[in-house]
Amino acid sequence: MKDIYIVLEDGHTFKGKSFGAEKEALGEMVFTTGMNGYIETLTDPSYYGQIVMQTFPLIGNYGMIEEDKESDRSYISGYVIRENCVNPSNFRTDSPLDSFLKKNNIVGVCGVDTRAITKHIREYGVMNGKLSYEVGPKVVDEIKGYKIEKAVEAVSTKKKSYYKATEERYKVTLIDYGYKNNILRELLKRGCSVNVIPHNSKPEEILEGNPQGIMLSNGPGNPEENVQAIESLKQVFGKIPIFGICLGHQLMALAMGGKTSKLKFGHRGVNQPVKDISTGRVVITSQNHGYQVVKESISEDVGKVSFINANDGSCEGIDYPSLKAFSVQFHPEAASGPQDTTFLFDKFMKLMEGEEHAIK
Repeated sequence: MKDIYIVLEDGHTFKGKSFGAEKEALGEMVFTTGMNGYIETLTDPSYYGQIVMQTFPLIGNYGMIEEDKESDRSYISGYVIRENCVNPSNFRTDSPLDSFLKKNNIVGVCGVDTRAITKHIREYGVMNGKLSYEVGPKVVDEIKGYKIEKAVEAVSTKKKSYYKATEERYKVTLIDYGYKNNILRELLKRGCSVNVIPHNSKPEEILEGNPQGIMLSNGPGNPEENVQAIESLKQVFGKIPIFGICLGHQLMALAMGGKTSKLKFGHRGVNQPVKDISTGRVVITSQNHGYQVVKESISEDVGKVSFINANDGSCEGIDYPSLKAFSVQFHPEAASGPQDTTFLFDKFMKLMEGEEHAIK
């Protein structure tokens, strides 16, 4: 393995060893927590344009398992870990981590103090970085000029696809802003046949086929960039039940006149505590986002904040009772867990059944 450097835009440099694809990579440097679930992290489209660092020190011990992927490929720019397990041990393993990164043309870095890098990001905030074989002022200048653009366009499907439930109860339109496969699985197992459509679909295309519900998926990037998607949502709001997750949650808020802002270092991992305002109950959630809905921007005439992050008080959910719609910032479809909030899919089913009290 070759020596390689993690260079941050503020000039801080960390030396490690390269594995995976032999290349350099620019991206937004972020960290994610969790003792497992690295397969899902690697294949989550919401990480588009980012260099992802795992805080758990040993990665790759159960290899890569094709069946557990959240999308057809990886969209990350680079991958940073403390220790790479080169001999995975699991009866479901299809390949080691190194082979997966090579296949997806992604450079990995191991043998670095991920704790030190995490502490730096938590103190100074998320910043751009580069996995580079060279260091110096020119590299830092290149890093500072990096910007994630057209992220949703890069990960969204280009054509429609249809998935029929074994015992169909409802038809749901899933707008793909970079959806995770487990959203589709959760809908199918509840009897929802799903029509997946591109991010830039027009209102008439969203409502085509008379679906009983609309699902807005997760996705990458700055939510405010998705002007066309926001305008389309304005025109379908209130017509049929809508459930938004992550980026879908942010786009719903923007469509209703709310605002979003970037978090200092984001919420990424499988151990984020979220408080249900109506009950006081705290649930543990999986999250992956760098932006938040500014809860003060939500008019009480339109919606009400339903969940808040127990760590920093940021908005984690909004109910729109009069519009038969609701959204959450976290991932209730979380794979490989936790599964504390899968009940939200049942809430969506009740809305489609016509139970108005599903949203109080």
